Amino acid sequence: MKRTFKLAATMAATVTVAMAGVSGAAYAAEEQFIPLLTYRTGSFAPLGIPWADGKQDYLKLVNERDGGINGVKIVYEECETAYATDRGVECYERMKAARGGASGFDTQSTGITFALSDRAIVDGIPIETVGYGLSQSANGAVFKWNFPLLGNYWTAADVMIQDIAKKEGGEDKLKGKKIALVYHDSPYGKEPIPLLQSRSKANGFELQLYPVTAPGVEQKSTWLQIRQKRPDYVLLWSAGIMTPTAIREAQAVGYPREKMYAIWWAASETDVQDLGAIAKGYNGITIHNNADKGRVHEDLKKYVYDKGLGTSPGAQTVGSIAHTRGMIISMLQVEAIRAAQEKFGKGKHMTPEQVRWGFENLNITEERLKELGFDNILRPVRTSCENHMGDDWARIIQWDGSKFEIVSDWYQSNPEFVAPLVKEYAERYAAEKKIEPRDCSKES
Repeated sequence: MKRTFKLAATMAATVTVAMAGVSGAAYAAEEQFIPLLTYRTGSFAPLGIPWADGKQDYLKLVNERDGGINGVKIVYEECETAYATDRGVECYERMKAARGGASGFDTQSTGITFALSDRAIVDGIPIETVGYGLSQSANGAVFKWNFPLLGNYWTAADVMIQDIAKKEGGEDKLKGKKIALVYHDSPYGKEPIPLLQSRSKANGFELQLYPVTAPGVEQKSTWLQIRQKRPDYVLLWSAGIMTPTAIREAQAVGYPREKMYAIWWAASETDVQDLGAIAKGYNGITIHNNADKGRVHEDLKKYVYDKGLGTSPGAQTVGSIAHTRGMIISMLQVEAIRAAQEKFGKGKHMTPEQVRWGFENLNITEERLKELGFDNILRPVRTSCENHMGDDWARIIQWDGSKFEIVSDWYQSNPEFVAPLVKEYAERYAAEKKIEPRDCSKES
């Protein structure tokens, strides 16, 4: 069987093919197809490139180190979206039925997730959104095909508020404070608003909203308003070139970077490394432990990069926050396929429906994380019919001028604020789409 690798995307390309023979009708029974939506071009490329490298590198590692998943080789195709929803839909439509059916899509975009969620129901294909997507899709009874694993934008926003409250001396000290949200004016940027509104009402702080038009290179007026209204903290929901622009504008108006909290897509090395001391004190949230590398990185060097098979030229992105997160995304998908094999037969091609069952029955324990080489990187995660997010854990990191340091213990979101929103928005979605929620007590 031929091993398949990516071709570099260009701005003009609508679809980037990275695997020989994917479009053919025939496929080997011992193959498992994983499509990779990526954005190596466009305004989000600084984040998208290491993320895409990590996703592909882990699949290569499983093939080279393990011989695939219980002997089933992984084949994959990378399709360039430039973060554009229409291009993401086009990639999905072309790849969904390739080689016996796609194992699932990591859409790598909240907008694309919105566009594909309805299609996934009809097509029967799982949608994996690690740390993003529709926050209410944690409700597996309504969202049978969506898996917002490890956390969502509501859990992230809640943890940010928890950390701010800890700095202030308790949640009662939030009363009278002003907290601003500077956000990418898109479905992605708007996702945390319901949680922050709920928190604002309960904790008595004033919520200020500042939308920024894509791609986010013009923010002067936003930060002049911030200088005038003087919020106590700023939460930043950005990605790509919008992030360093925000930090520079914060410096220009004298806003302290230690009072800024960025969502995980705005808290990677590529966001701040060119700024150096300008970004010192800048806080971010992360769903994995950025201080340590795990044995998985050693394995990646030995089995992939030392053989000249690595995705990142010169291994430049390996070990970065975004690259590791990309590996996590692919690891979760591989483990879903492995879980499906445990039920439906090892050494066999798993159908999209069987992989969906695997996503819904993940049980990645501390022991399993150690076997995979992720024990210093992730906390255990377990999913169920009711809970498609699994366990959400997050930490706060801070840029010291040259690298990110962990500055908090692990947090979990407060279900008092998150659970009612998941229930309300999931029920609203079910009513709008005429979906009959599953009875999870009857699922096995």
